[in-house]
Amino acid sequence: MGSSQRRAIRNYRSRLSQKGLARFEVLGRDTDRDLIRSLARRLAEDSADASRLRAIVGQAVAGEPPKKGGILAALRRSPLVGANLGFARPSEEGRKVEL
Repeated sequence: MGSSQRRAIRNYRSRLSQKGLARFEVLGRDTDRDLIRSLARRLAEDSADASRLRAIVGQAVAGEPPKKGGILAALRRSPLVGANLGFARPSEEGRKVEL
């Protein structure tokens, strides 16, 4: 590849990054090529429609949204619940420091 081609690619990628876009490659079925391209084109518009589409696709891919209180429920299922562990720490005065 010649230096003019490298410069053209560098300039093209620079213009993309100024617009907030990135170039990347994905693997998928040949039959889904047009679908993926049209989805990427719509998401690159950064409009209200694109935001709604982004949320819908994100939710479909991620499944159900996480429920509130999941960490608390996991802590309550812990085998240490009710073990009456003592976490007392002796109180000590700090050392003298000369400034």
